[in-house]
Amino acid sequence: MNSHTPSRLKTPAAPRKRTTMTIRPDYLAAAKRLGITVSEAAERGLRDAIREAEAAQWLAENQTALEASNDWVEAHGLPLAEHRLF
Repeated sequence: MNSHTPSRLKTPAAPRKRTTMTIRPDYLAAAKRLGITVSEAAERGLRDAIREAEAAQWLAENQTALEASNDWVEAHGLPLAEHRLF
């Protein structure tokens, strides 16, 4: 996890809520055969989907600022570039 992960997603011991979902029978059979806990796998997949969606949302919300920053650097160069050691 990184510093951009919301704290609500960092707590593995968070309370759980029972839910019902529909899963392809072949996936369910394979998971059972391989000893995969379906609820844990579903939770990991959902957590990853949430992270991806939040990252995409952040990028969309900040696209204008990122483009403005890139335009400024393109026009003026990197601030303090003369102090770079590489």
